[in-house]
Amino acid sequence: MKKLCIVVAAVLALAACSHEQKQAQNNGPTPEDRARALIAQLTLEEKEALMRHDAGGVERLGILPYNWWNEALHGVARNGKATTFPQPIGMAAAFDEPLLEEVFTAVSDEARVKNRIGMADGKSDWYEGVTFWTPNINIFRDPRWGRGMETYGEDPYLTGQLGMAVVRGLQGDTEAEVLKTHACAKHFAVHSGPEWNRHSYDANVSDRDLRETYLPAFKDLVTKANVQEVMVAYNRFRGVPCAASLFLIDTVLRGEWGYKGLVTSDCWAIHDFFMPGRHGYSPDVEHAVAEAVRAGTDLNCGESYRHIQDAVNAGVLDEAELDPLLTRLMAARFRLGELDGNREPWDHLSDDIVEGPEHRALARRMAQESIVLLQNRDQILPLDAKARIAVIGPNANDKEMLWGNYNPIPEHTLTLKEAVQQWIPNLVSFPGCVLVSKEDLTDKEVADVLKQLDDIDIVVFAGGISPRVEGEEMPVDLPGFRGGDRTDIQLPAVQRQLLKALHEAGKKIVLVNFSGSAMGLAPETETCDAIVQAWYPGEEGGTALADILFGDVAPSGKLPVTFYRSVDQVPDYEDYSMKGRTYRYFTGDALFPFGYGLSYTDFAYGDACVKRGVLEIPVTNTGARDADEVVQLYVRRPADTEGPLKSLRGFQRVNIPAGATVTVKFPLTAETFLAWSPEAGDMVPMKGNWEILYGGSSANASLKHLNYKY
Repeated sequence: MKKLCIVVAAVLALAACSHEQKQAQNNGPTPEDRARALIAQLTLEEKEALMRHDAGGVERLGILPYNWWNEALHGVARNGKATTFPQPIGMAAAFDEPLLEEVFTAVSDEARVKNRIGMADGKSDWYEGVTFWTPNINIFRDPRWGRGMETYGEDPYLTGQLGMAVVRGLQGDTEAEVLKTHACAKHFAVHSGPEWNRHSYDANVSDRDLRETYLPAFKDLVTKANVQEVMVAYNRFRGVPCAASLFLIDTVLRGEWGYKGLVTSDCWAIHDFFMPGRHGYSPDVEHAVAEAVRAGTDLNCGESYRHIQDAVNAGVLDEAELDPLLTRLMAARFRLGELDGNREPWDHLSDDIVEGPEHRALARRMAQESIVLLQNRDQILPLDAKARIAVIGPNANDKEMLWGNYNPIPEHTLTLKEAVQQWIPNLVSFPGCVLVSKEDLTDKEVADVLKQLDDIDIVVFAGGISPRVEGEEMPVDLPGFRGGDRTDIQLPAVQRQLLKALHEAGKKIVLVNFSGSAMGLAPETETCDAIVQAWYPGEEGGTALADILFGDVAPSGKLPVTFYRSVDQVPDYEDYSMKGRTYRYFTGDALFPFGYGLSYTDFAYGDACVKRGVLEIPVTNTGARDADEVVQLYVRRPADTEGPLKSLRGFQRVNIPAGATVTVKFPLTAETFLAWSPEAGDMVPMKGNWEILYGGSSANASLKHLNYKY
């Protein structure tokens, strides 16, 4: 016992060692060294407890309980109040990396404050830690996927750039002695729905689709942003559950990309290995645990790793196989300062920054930039507050809809109705219809709505869908929806019926569409005068929408996904091939293309030129008001007849004063000209002839062309 106490005292002394002391010791023990010193003292039971998301403490070694499970999709979630920013798909529409990094810096500031408050009782409980399972960087390949709203859209390059901004904001300086928080790239890999079969689905994709579409964002976050965690997906990949995939975890992630961080399972995913009706991969929990450990899944979200001792006792797992995983886990806790109780770098952060005025202003700005103007017939927008305006629709007065999913519970939210009332105190406002119904409105119900709008000229209709009907694995049984996903992308029939009646009654209609996914709004382009895509814009979303509708701010968002006309334009949902999907491979006529979005002014693109490897594009604001434009750079390789029609390789949000011209510059690097190489089996810089395309959206009609030889 005396010898053990001496060892423990030495370990704790190392844990308390300051940065200066370690330097004085001439490159003293690393976090891995300190982790191994702890692990050497652990029993098998203690090792098992430390490898679950709800990690138990080891009191005799000074290890406190720690819960790894925390969420920060667009604000510190599920732990009371925090600033609620727009849903990620909306933030993607802003095409603004610096602002996104600023948003997640605010999120991680709030996270450190909430962690300090939560640790007052000496341990981190659920949603109180500083390890966040964010961002979701799966590719939003199909508009029917209910979780697509958690992502940054359909394009690998955009997803990678924005995902890295999230990581930088959450983690801070990854070379610092104490990390601010962990970010987590999820769900690795080839996961984009359906929700109803994610526990049994086997994703089989070509090597090209894997390397060209599904892996690039993960590679960016690992190799460039130093993300600290990667979460593996529920589904199988080529017959093997992702949490047991040596190819994904060992060959690609740790081998090719040199990843040193943590791998965590999705929640209860290891149970899917053996549970009836799921993967059918393992005969029992002991073998499932052994497969996951052997592949290098360090942390189990769920309860499967409670059977680690059983697996060892059954002879299917050797205790020594746990130690490399535990070394990564405990070293990470040292780097977070969590084992040392070292929160000093953020002790200065005041409690009142949480949903404070600066962060709410940031949420408002992000919401403003996320809103996309899709149609503006006869320039009906911006509205004149003196006009006879009503705000109706099922989403007009719904705060929770604005918050999206995986959200905090903010204390301050104005709905669209309440925000417009700031402009029109005597506003006429009522729902008019429900969000979605199995039955049409009766003639009397339609007549009652029209009667209440007798004196109204312009109807702002707050419609669309809601996180109550789209999202992660949801028990929803309504027309057009299944298990959190959608079977149809049209506006719900009851809303479409009412819009048609309003149009036939001679009302001018501004449709504000709330959704986390692309909608088939072809009929609404006829019945509505203006269409505004609002996403789920967060706690300041109602206010930001009023800013746009009444012209205080010009709309500047661009679509991060293709808006198809109907599901008839997209392939089978369960087919993961990219053929016919997204703007990169879709050959049809989109309703609103990727990258599209109108303003209250117009922009003209001049002829670009290349100077010393830099593409220079003159862009002129030809209108009468200052506004932001998102300048987009695409490339195409003519020799690759089976490749993408075009691929985004650069974007910049720029403010251009009325009548002014700015020159937007894009360095042309080797990464600009990455292309699939069958010989290399990967994306590599490809010499030869390229076509550079640039403009304000991905639509061919809005792009200018420049031939270039790389």
